[in-house]
Amino acid sequence: MKLRTLGSSDLHLTPLGFGAWAAGGPWKFGWGAQDDDASVAAIHRALELGINWIDTAAIYGLGHSEEVVARALAEWKGDRPYVFTKCSMVWDATGNVDYAYTEKSIRAEVEASLRRLKTDVIDLYQMHWPDDDMAGTLEGWAAMAKLKDEGKVRYIGASNFNVEEMTEAGEIAELTSLQPPYSLLARDVEADALPYCEANQIGVINYSPMGSGLFTGAMTRERLAGLAADDWRKNNPNFQEPKLTTHLAIADRLREVGARHGQSAGATAIAWCRRQNAITACIVGARAAEQVDGFIGAMDYTLTPADITYIESGRQD
Repeated sequence: MKLRTLGSSDLHLTPLGFGAWAAGGPWKFGWGAQDDDASVAAIHRALELGINWIDTAAIYGLGHSEEVVARALAEWKGDRPYVFTKCSMVWDATGNVDYAYTEKSIRAEVEASLRRLKTDVIDLYQMHWPDDDMAGTLEGWAAMAKLKDEGKVRYIGASNFNVEEMTEAGEIAELTSLQPPYSLLARDVEADALPYCEANQIGVINYSPMGSGLFTGAMTRERLAGLAADDWRKNNPNFQEPKLTTHLAIADRLREVGARHGQSAGATAIAWCRRQNAITACIVGARAAEQVDGFIGAMDYTLTPADITYIESGRQD
């Protein structure tokens, strides 16, 4: 297994990182109820199998995901992994979610994240979403740059930024990384963001490489119908017709290709993402330890050109 350097940093990442979105449990964009013990077991299994970084966010479960990550690391006996988190999404006492980019808000967020994560420094601090107003985005980015200068965070990165936003932010302070959605159902970044990052030595850690569960090989219409009412996927168009039939057909092809390599459909979906040289590593979530076993093969798994053609089009070129 070869480690890859994230952008121009000294962070050397395994090809997969553990994504702790679901560990937050119920909230506006949550995955439904989640058992903390199961989350800790999943994190530990990922670390046992060699994963060396965890990605979370303050907003996941309104702070709860960071607390679960802290608990998992306190109980972990091995080397400490890198820990990445995010800012700019905030909530009030009643759980209403909003966005904030002022220096005061960013500073309050980092202090809260440091406290919940029980650490003195965050390895990578990312702006979760840019503001609709570029001035707001840049104010928040400048605040993050100060936190780096002060040693509260080691590096700063952007999540869900486009090329224009990365360019303007980069004039204030260097971007170490971009975190975009990228999978067989979210390919927009191929056109410009990935080439831009590759040309400018910006690392890329993509989220939802398995299509938020659609491409694990375990998703069926029956399972979709049984999703919890507070699972964000319940009303997402990608999980409904007319798109659903197309996506499940892709999952079938991933399962076929994976079987030829002794791998799962999920690992194959991740390997499809990793074929892009601009992708430094993929963020992969798990709600139970056995789910980690299902995708860990993607750590060292290369698809052939024929595999890629079949996955994308169903053709046997």
